[in-house]
Amino acid sequence: MRHKVDTFKIGRSGSHRRAMLANMATSLFTNGRIETTLVKAKELRRFAERLITIGKKQDLHNRRLAVARLRDKDAVKLLFETIAPAYVGRDGGYTRIVKTAARRGDAAEMCIIMMVENKAEAKKEEAPKAEAKKAEAKKAEAKKEEAPKAE
Repeated sequence: MRHKVDTFKIGRSGSHRRAMLANMATSLFTNGRIETTLVKAKELRRFAERLITIGKKQDLHNRRLAVARLRDKDAVKLLFETIAPAYVGRDGGYTRIVKTAARRGDAAEMCIIMMVENKAEAKKEEAPKAEAKKAEAKKAEAKKEEAPKAE
């Protein structure tokens, strides 16, 4: 019996499932988003979010835990240097699952799992755009004011 065992088996053995999740998490961290089935994405979300939480603690022990789970040193380096520091102020919810159309061959529910954009970074990127719009509006007003004076 599987009392209190909460994992999606996904029709694979334990070692196959762990290897698949490590490969999918590596792809997610390097590409920012991947397309997969809904069940795999839900299990990947649990796996990846735990890794990001591990990555937020910048010490040797947690780095070794991440290497043991991911099995890719480049992905671990990316996780600890860029991904985890971006989510320091966030307590979970680092990924988003968006459902897409069913797969044509077997009608499996497909979805896209992606990293959630950090709001602080998004505001930094939006700030120059907002300032540029305000500057353009001021220029337009100045031109309107100058037009009647010229007549």
